[in-house]
Amino acid sequence: MGQPNQTSSVTPLRAMSRAVSFAAFGCLLLSQTAAFAQSASSQPANSRSAASQDNRTTYNTAPATGFDDDTAAPAANGTTANADDTQQRPAIPDAQAGDDITGSILDEDIRRLNTREAPLDETLPRRRAAESASTEETPGIPIGTFVLRPSVTQSINTETTKDGNTTQRRAFLETDAAATLTSDWGRHQLTLTSEGAWQQNVSGEGEEQPSFKINSDLRLDLPDDTTAHLIAGYNFYREDTDDPDAITNAAQQSDVQEFSAGASVQRDFGILRGTTALALTRSIYSDAKLSNGTTVSLSDRNQTTGTLRGRVGYELSPALIPFIEANIGRTVYDETQDSAGYERSGHGYGAKAGVEVDLGEKLKGEVGVGYEMADFEDSRLSSIDTATLDASLLWSPIRGTDVNLDLLTSIQPSTTAGESGYVSHALTTTVTHQLRDNLVGTMIGGVIWRDYPTDSTINDELVYTAATGLTWNISRYLDLTSTLGYELTTRKEGTDSQEWRAGVGLKLKR
Repeated sequence: MGQPNQTSSVTPLRAMSRAVSFAAFGCLLLSQTAAFAQSASSQPANSRSAASQDNRTTYNTAPATGFDDDTAAPAANGTTANADDTQQRPAIPDAQAGDDITGSILDEDIRRLNTREAPLDETLPRRRAAESASTEETPGIPIGTFVLRPSVTQSINTETTKDGNTTQRRAFLETDAAATLTSDWGRHQLTLTSEGAWQQNVSGEGEEQPSFKINSDLRLDLPDDTTAHLIAGYNFYREDTDDPDAITNAAQQSDVQEFSAGASVQRDFGILRGTTALALTRSIYSDAKLSNGTTVSLSDRNQTTGTLRGRVGYELSPALIPFIEANIGRTVYDETQDSAGYERSGHGYGAKAGVEVDLGEKLKGEVGVGYEMADFEDSRLSSIDTATLDASLLWSPIRGTDVNLDLLTSIQPSTTAGESGYVSHALTTTVTHQLRDNLVGTMIGGVIWRDYPTDSTINDELVYTAATGLTWNISRYLDLTSTLGYELTTRKEGTDSQEWRAGVGLKLKR
């Protein structure tokens, strides 16, 4: 894109304002001239001289009108006036008798006929809208050079799960805790985020779903327009019953622990922007418990994955940056062969092209299309390849409404005997709308298509999700929350499954 069009600084509205200013100044000048003539005929010369001396003394000692005593008055050229500047200014003509009406201390710009015209880049910033009670950030808890913002939500929920002809109902208490720790440094920044959920059944039957994760991001502001990130994280969750790799009829699915670490470096080379990133992930699976009390070892699923990614972007403008990206990965399982005798270690490759968009509050994010492939060391496991379409966009059509769109294509390996895996196409849309100053509504809709290869013995699956929620801001530190959600899993062969969940809770934040 070329340079922006240069427009004249004298717009019709500005020209009109200048004409009005000149007319007003002319009237003021005439009134001062008349007052001078009247005072010259009615006051003696020594009175005028004394008044002039008093006014000069006042100009050199009193602060400018509209400023505090400890704030310097701005000079005509935009810099701060000091004692030396005051002494170097030309002498101000003797004040006239009319000064008791117009004031003897006037800003120098008012005295000048040709006032300095502010350039386009010095226009006043837009006045920020006052934050509403629902979006205002809590002050947090200062801890040295960090600020901690914790929150705890206690809710009571009901859940109904239907799988074929089997129906389970349960009521449970859930405690959700979250915290953000952010550094307040002049340079660099460290951010720690954590959240977790603990469930306790109070009636009925159904598997509890605890979870916890914590992530850290250290941003380093390096010279030469270079930014580096060092990240680390831990994620704990219990595998869902509807997961394709879950154990059928298990009383408790496997607990999964994921450890992650990585580093990335981004540098601007004029209109080019380069990024290099390395990520490592370690996954550990616990034993699954069957309904008869026995356990099934899943240690053959323990794995370590490393991915190297590179991206180059071309800045057409700050709001539009096309890019190309490539990645290569390697997955190594702890055990050479799984319980069925398959070697599942392998490689992954991918490439895509897209564009980053940043239109401020209205639209930001990126969209990319590409290709991804995964192959395995065992020749009996066929390779999986697919075209990819990824997007992550945040759109605000009107003030108080945010639409978040996420589209992700990925290859998910399988642990089922003879199966390589499947391609996951996931689309999620979240709409947040501020209904009132202290009331926010949220709607979530999504679909996941699990696309298995044509030679697979497993049929494709579709998972539909829909949820809605309301958050009422009772005070700055207390919210009342309510949620209602539904999930449907359909299969070409086999029974469908459904899940309903509803809950209400209180959120305490600081």
